Amino acid sequence: MKTVLLCGGFGTRIRDVADDIPKPLIKVGEMPILWHLMGYYANFGFTEFILCLGYKSETVVDFFRKQNGELSQLPSKPELPNIHEFKGLINGHDCVVTLADTGLEAMTGARLRKVHKLIGDSTFMLSYGDGLSDVDLGKLVKHHQQHKKFLTVTGVRPPSRFGELQVDDTNNVIGFNEKPQASGGRISGGFFVCEPKVFDYLEPREDLVFEKEPIQKIVHESRMTMYPHDEFWQCMDTYRDWELLNQMFKSGKAPWVRS
Repeated sequence: MKTVLLCGGFGTRIRDVADDIPKPLIKVGEMPILWHLMGYYANFGFTEFILCLGYKSETVVDFFRKQNGELSQLPSKPELPNIHEFKGLINGHDCVVTLADTGLEAMTGARLRKVHKLIGDSTFMLSYGDGLSDVDLGKLVKHHQQHKKFLTVTGVRPPSRFGELQVDDTNNVIGFNEKPQASGGRISGGFFVCEPKVFDYLEPREDLVFEKEPIQKIVHESRMTMYPHDEFWQCMDTYRDWELLNQMFKSGKAPWVRS
């Protein structure tokens, strides 16, 4: 099963960390967050990747060029004028990575539609190149297969942006958790499983946002299910997010690192 990672958006630049490279290339420890994410998928046996590139796509290609492996240029396609393929080890696993430049201005739905032929007509994984989790990908796929929907999304409880106070009856603080897990509703954590039928919902528009009209139509037709995940999930949108992920990794307590 192939894994598609959306890595092309302008996104939010993380001030004081990096503002001249795509966010998926920002390092956690010594390697980009993208490398950590791919290594996590590879540990579950998902070793074929398609990266949808856009903003500063050449920097991602250059990164793979410097890794231990083979990088070659593939024949272009009408909607993909620049395609490379990397074959090499990621986290000790033999992986094949297709680097597809899906355009500078394309939105997520447009990027996904452009790599349809690279994916083929099989079930595939889909996520974002700037977030990590310890979701059990095997159980996620099993959930998808059991529910027989077009699309499965991993529903997470995001960490709060504010510190959580625990107090006694006289308002003495008896506990403080800097980044507690939110106890309210779930949000999309990415980590999708998709049937090829999702391509029927992708119009040929550069401004098509996958998370808007396509998913809304799929939901309206009751073709989407959620896999609940209550453990670790963390996107990297801010300096504090980056700092937290690096602290976890350097302390040896990174939930996404599997022995």
